[in-house]
Amino acid sequence: MKNIMLPTPHKILRVLKETNAEYTFRVEYDGETDHGQFFQLSIPKIGEAPISVSGKGEGYVEFTIRKIGRLTNGIFGLEEGDNLFMRGPYGKAFPVEDFKGKNLVVICGGTGMAPVKTTLNYFLENRAEIENVYLIAGFKDINSVLFTEDLEKYAESFNTVKTLDNSSAPGFETGMVTAHIGKIPFADFDDYNVVIVGPPAMMHFAALECLKWGAAEEKIWVSFERKMSCAVGKCGHCKINETYVCLEGPVFNYTKAKELFD
Repeated sequence: MKNIMLPTPHKILRVLKETNAEYTFRVEYDGETDHGQFFQLSIPKIGEAPISVSGKGEGYVEFTIRKIGRLTNGIFGLEEGDNLFMRGPYGKAFPVEDFKGKNLVVICGGTGMAPVKTTLNYFLENRAEIENVYLIAGFKDINSVLFTEDLEKYAESFNTVKTLDNSSAPGFETGMVTAHIGKIPFADFDDYNVVIVGPPAMMHFAALECLKWGAAEEKIWVSFERKMSCAVGKCGHCKINETYVCLEGPVFNYTKAKELFD
């Protein structure tokens, strides 16, 4: 019988420094993943954590990781050619098939851009499959900006707002992402979807702001990455009321998600 909790080693192909606190690791992987899914990454005898896929291609997946604890400190000590242990992918994905042929609004904060980046890349590469894409990407300050090259590509094809919370820099607006949601022409859309990913408070208030400007609840999607320790619905750490985030999420429609915010 297969042990669903047993990770396997995968070779690190590339390590890219995004900021002083976030690195992207490209890891050898031949399987399939859906947009918004996550893996459990681990180092033996150190620990394990859920990390969303931030990029994928033939023979690899990418993870953008923030250095915040014992496990991530250990991962940051790994180099190209070393093994990173993984199991997955897990979780429900963004309904990208339903996004096709419609307008798409993506609102993300900080590392919240990682889980939506494969979706953005898909529509960048398949521009004819989507109507207009509106991207609002918010970061704490200029030193916290992730995926600089990708943002430049998105700005060429999508309606893109890059914003810094409380400072200014060339090419960036100032203010939280919520300050720029009023620029989205919801009233002009025939059909659309909204994706919001970031810290829980940011997702909560960004969703409320979208509703204020005319978005419908059932058109909004969010992603929770909440304490998913086992990823298979056994440990209960991610449970909110009766909902197991690892099984029913991490992607939720707002009609369900509005009941899950702490």
